[in-house]
Amino acid sequence: MRISTLLALVAVLTGGFLATAPAYAADDQSCHFLPVADSAASLKHAQSVGVLYSENTVSTLQYLERYHSVALSGAKNAALDPRISDAFVNSSDPKLAIDWLMGSLQKQFASVTVYDNLDALVKARPDVVVMLDTYSRLVTKRNSQFEARFVATFYDANLQYIGKAEGFGGKELPSVWVHGKAAPEIAAQINQQRDLQVNALKQFDASLKALVTTGETDRVATN
Repeated sequence: MRISTLLALVAVLTGGFLATAPAYAADDQSCHFLPVADSAASLKHAQSVGVLYSENTVSTLQYLERYHSVALSGAKNAALDPRISDAFVNSSDPKLAIDWLMGSLQKQFASVTVYDNLDALVKARPDVVVMLDTYSRLVTKRNSQFEARFVATFYDANLQYIGKAEGFGGKELPSVWVHGKAAPEIAAQINQQRDLQVNALKQFDASLKALVTTGETDRVATN
């Protein structure tokens, strides 16, 4: 790859706000409730679901939007091979994960509604409450570790724990900021981010389906 193209690529993704992904708050109460006990309730297709985004999710969405915006701006740089710029744009789609997760929930439940805060959710009285916790970290010149985490924690109407569905993906990717690499090779490496994210989302789908299937089986067994 020409040195001018390499420098253009570096310029695209070395902005200060892109250098560091938001920190993942694994034990923060903003990412889950603290139930007194496990719920006797189970998940069923006929239930209504109220969804809250965790602080991790809000921060990650903002991070992905900034990353994606810079990738789109970089795509306008004539010095950057379009295969590389397209890979950065496609792999940083800020709507991919959240739309997938909401679609997954909608396939399993009668209704799914996102609420801005807990007070609004409680007033709506859905059958099940979901705390949706997501986190993504994409590659930059200063970071070669890709990471994606998707967790939906389910609670009954009294905020007692029912169960969780989850999907994870992580990989140390080869550095693309190396002299001599061809554009197709660089683009393929960058595109791995989207592939890994999709694999983690498919894990989430399978986990959610198993959780709801178990709940439906328990319901039939008790009838």
